[in-house]
Amino acid sequence: MKTPSGETQTEKKLKDWLFDAKKVVVAGVGNPLRKDDFVGTKIVRGLQKKTSSAVYLIECETVPENFIQQIIGFNPTHILLIDAAVLGLEPGNSRLIKPEQLTMFPAFSTHAIPLRIFCEYLIKTTKAKIALLLIEPKKADFGEGLTPDVKTSAQKIVDILLRALP
Repeated sequence: MKTPSGETQTEKKLKDWLFDAKKVVVAGVGNPLRKDDFVGTKIVRGLQKKTSSAVYLIECETVPENFIQQIIGFNPTHILLIDAAVLGLEPGNSRLIKPEQLTMFPAFSTHAIPLRIFCEYLIKTTKAKIALLLIEPKKADFGEGLTPDVKTSAQKIVDILLRALP
């Protein structure tokens, strides 16, 4: 769905959320051996060498908690976590949500600790604004490579972020 300016809802929400960003951590989460679950990390890879020094990119894979010190050390104003989640949408569709909304979604997790707990810790230790960009997978079973719908969506999100990040 497009807004009157021609933007998608996700693009508008990301631009609004990043409006006052000074330093942004973009953390891609996902398992490289679980098909579309890898979408978050794939998006971060698509941003590599294309963002300013005000953006810190992290490929978390399945252990975002291992990067807490790097995130805190960057002293971000904004933290964006990108991950696959079963939201009941069409494959490749996405939602930008706040951490407290995680309890509303029946998202599956391949992570050692739930993202909600990870986010709560970051909120307390960084005072940064935190959001999750969740993308509906088509397949999260064993295998490599994104399905076509999710791959197309991942590239669109890379393009949106390149326009929206500081």
